[in-house]
Amino acid sequence: MTTPGLRERKRQATREALRTAALRLALEHGASKVRVEDIAAAAGVSPRTYNNYFASREQAIVSAVTAGRETRVAAAVARRPPTVRLADAVTEAVVEQYTTTGQHELETLLLITTWSPLRKAFLDASAGIELPLTAAIAARLPDAGAHTARVLAASVAAAVRIAVENWLQPAGDDTSPEGFDTGGLVVPFGSLTDQLGTALAPLAPAFDAAEEQAHPEA
Repeated sequence: MTTPGLRERKRQATREALRTAALRLALEHGASKVRVEDIAAAAGVSPRTYNNYFASREQAIVSAVTAGRETRVAAAVARRPPTVRLADAVTEAVVEQYTTTGQHELETLLLITTWSPLRKAFLDASAGIELPLTAAIAARLPDAGAHTARVLAASVAAAVRIAVENWLQPAGDDTSPEGFDTGGLVVPFGSLTDQLGTALAPLAPAFDAAEEQAHPEA
């Protein structure tokens, strides 16, 4: 495994400082009252530098809970032995990484359930799974082709978004013009584990077909 160079380490440190500052300020003052300028100042960088890392304050706040999750999902798939059905390996990896949360993540999820722009940013973050998962799937299906691996990974990302969207169903449709939910907290609907399993289940035949094509004699 290659050790990141000094420049990359500095970039990683800056990104971490920004996401940490964003979450702290959102918890202290409320997400709607936090400005990009505030986050940049708290992290000791300029707003211009901030824009090199995040496109919005919502993206920075959500990053506090999603940081590294995409690569962890791919790594979890890679750790499963080849004897494990690929569809099961992917489902297990996704569920494992999306449902294991500490206090840090729970605080951010509470923010997400109280403000619709944060929920949207959280849902959009699921697209980040595609590239690292494509590589993990391609490693398991070396003869299936890069296109197949990418389509499967993109399908997983879409399924995850649908599952999380269903899980974070608003209690009502009443929202203010600013995007605040007037009904209060959005109560998660059922089990996220169940929602993910249900959303990913229709993809199993496609994974099985790709696996059979890659390993016809297995």
